[in-house]
Amino acid sequence: MKKEILDATGLLCPLPVLKLRKHLKSVDIGTFITVLADDPAAAVDIPHFCNETGHELVSKTNSENGVKEYTVKKIN
Repeated sequence: MKKEILDATGLLCPLPVLKLRKHLKSVDIGTFITVLADDPAAAVDIPHFCNETGHELVSKTNSENGVKEYTVKKIN
């Protein structure tokens, strides 16, 4: 199981999702990507992106300093 971290802190909507989409294209199916984001809109945007594209949102957790961690599994 491959895991990667994508730091999108400091980026505002829609950049965290655009960065995630680009990164997903470069990894193998089954890879887990943890996105670090401090944009409040990411709480809506990332789950919506996963729902629309078929990737799995495995978890969403709060980290330090208002940064949230979204773990996404590449499905297709």
